[in-house]
Amino acid sequence: MNRRAFLPTLALATALSLSLSGCLAGENAADTQPAAEGGSETVTQGGTLNIDFATYNPLSLIIKEQGWLEEELADQEITVNWVQSAGSNKANEALRAGAIDVGSTAGSAALLARSNGSPIKAIDIYSQPEWAALVTLPESGITSVEDLRGKSVAATRGTDPYFFLLQALESAGVAQSEVTIENLQHADGRAALASGAVDAWSGLDPIMAAAEQDGAQLFFRDIDFNTYGFLNATEDFLAEKPDVAQTVVNAYEKAREWAKENPEETAAILAEVAGIDAAVATAVIIDRTNLDVDPAPGDAQRSVLEKIGPVFVETGDVQSQEQIDEALDTLLDASLVEKADPASIGADS
Repeated sequence: MNRRAFLPTLALATALSLSLSGCLAGENAADTQPAAEGGSETVTQGGTLNIDFATYNPLSLIIKEQGWLEEELADQEITVNWVQSAGSNKANEALRAGAIDVGSTAGSAALLARSNGSPIKAIDIYSQPEWAALVTLPESGITSVEDLRGKSVAATRGTDPYFFLLQALESAGVAQSEVTIENLQHADGRAALASGAVDAWSGLDPIMAAAEQDGAQLFFRDIDFNTYGFLNATEDFLAEKPDVAQTVVNAYEKAREWAKENPEETAAILAEVAGIDAAVATAVIIDRTNLDVDPAPGDAQRSVLEKIGPVFVETGDVQSQEQIDEALDTLLDASLVEKADPASIGADS
């Protein structure tokens, strides 16, 4: 990492200025300052990085388990606070509330949030997964999307499985009014399916893979209806602590390399955090998750989201296509990935 110290005269002037004004920062306050004279970067000192981890984002689990961010930010006296996201909707809620600086969502959820005014940017693509599908029990008699007419389906509103369901219904010519959609968090949706409270569930891995192992059936799959895994950051965080944001992206690219070299260990970490069997975790990581994807948010993601956007307007989740278009123009930010240095993570300072 590039850590630049202040010139002694600048440090003295700063201290005198603070003393005279009586505005000394508190112990936990962040102080983002310019680098030494001649440098163009900023160095954030103190404060907290609030970042999420999620079982649907395996790279986040690796970074947390390895302790890379804590190590890299120690000299800057920055505390790393990990917050678990139960779904894209929860990550979006935390980002909008300022409870986290960086959060993991599906691409569809990021577009929805940005279209509705959430000041976030996608700064890294952590995976290209097939993480959503339609699930039912063997005895339900449901074998196709058309069979959902008059049935109830659990889905978490504002997440990829929810939009997967909407696209599946549209592709089969089934109107949303013909189906009862129960808005349940992912784990609750699985429980509702298992108990017979709903007829089907639009599932999310790794919970879905665990349900499949227990006998549930994936009756409709289409990888093209799954959007990418987006790592998002608030605009305030990117503007105020660009050096910390760069460290986060560096760590993500380090984790990508590590995961590709250690797929079995990656699955083991997922199994432990998610509380699922190693075989289930291995299937999720190896069979249904592509981590070897271009991490720079760009045209590939935009082309997928352009198909999703009109669905938001049709369902009333976004008021106008103009909001969608503006969000598409402002959501994707590849600048940090373009400067990413995975080798800096764990290297001697």
